[in-house]
Amino acid sequence: MSSRKIERTQRGGGDACRVTDYATARAVLRSTDTVQAGLGVETVEKLPPSIRRPVLYRDGEEHREHRRQTARFFTPRRVDEHYRGLMERVADEQLDTLRRDGTADLARLSFRMAIEVVSAVIGLTESRPGLDRRLDRFFPEKFGRPGFTSLTGISWVIRQNVQFLGIYLADVRPAVRARRRQRRDDLISHLIDEGCRGGEILGECLTFAAAGMVTTREFVNVVAWHLFTDEALRRRYTGGDEPARVALLHELLRLEPVVGNLKRRTTAPLALGGTELPDGALVDLDISAANLEPHVDGPGLSFGDGPHRCPGAYVAIQEADIFLSRLFALPGLRMVTPPRVAMKPDISSYELRDFIVSVRPPG
Repeated sequence: MSSRKIERTQRGGGDACRVTDYATARAVLRSTDTVQAGLGVETVEKLPPSIRRPVLYRDGEEHREHRRQTARFFTPRRVDEHYRGLMERVADEQLDTLRRDGTADLARLSFRMAIEVVSAVIGLTESRPGLDRRLDRFFPEKFGRPGFTSLTGISWVIRQNVQFLGIYLADVRPAVRARRRQRRDDLISHLIDEGCRGGEILGECLTFAAAGMVTTREFVNVVAWHLFTDEALRRRYTGGDEPARVALLHELLRLEPVVGNLKRRTTAPLALGGTELPDGALVDLDISAANLEPHVDGPGLSFGDGPHRCPGAYVAIQEADIFLSRLFALPGLRMVTPPRVAMKPDISSYELRDFIVSVRPPG
């Protein structure tokens, strides 16, 4: 293990390091002496102790038990049996929009696809129309910094609270009410069984919205962009069977992870190669760099690893393949306008917008 791939730094007056080595990054993600950092955990830690944290921000035995109990919702067998038909139907509905109108924003079509699929998996199925617009407002391209020391900070506090309330009233509360009347076999029903309150269920749903809906949209868009601009790659994808297509998607995700950086904080002294980190050190894992090591195959660490590995990995890849394989089978499909690209530097995440495609002849 090369110590050159572990860079000691100082961040906020505390110990920190940046890891670009695959084996070290994977070891940190699997370590029981690290906990979640970044991804807004600092804000969540300010919540009263009586409020249960979403699963993304929990660690230890409580987190492991929750993942054990909910793993059944994301197994390949369940996804194939319960959601493949839904994915095919929703993909066809979105592509019917493209056929009907002749042109469409691929970012919008893929987002609606991801929303429908993840909503079915977690049980967010009684929503009023417009969940895609509500989520776009909740996850804007540019985030401000909420706070109470400036007018801008206060406006962002108000803005986010309004968005929270809007999603709760239009999406979460109807789903919770329906499942209190009649339990179903989904994540929201499970959370109700555990005694979670409405606000706590909202937190879990928003976690899955970010980790399942938003990220899948970006991945579908970046794959489509590659296929539009690389004819050999496009032929390889469209000419392959499902296992071959999935392998290609894994490879593209390894090279283009939607979240390029993950962070952990040590809860005990931790030895990384020739570096000894103290308790409380921040570890910044450069997933984009680690995935480039020659021996890495599959998606690498793009879905994370260890206790916090993305439970919906199989869901995301299957829905991406169903949507993309149908999209690129459309006669006359072409890219009209390449996507506008933005980055979220905190997590090295890309966003692709205004991605216009068409099935009409040019001119």
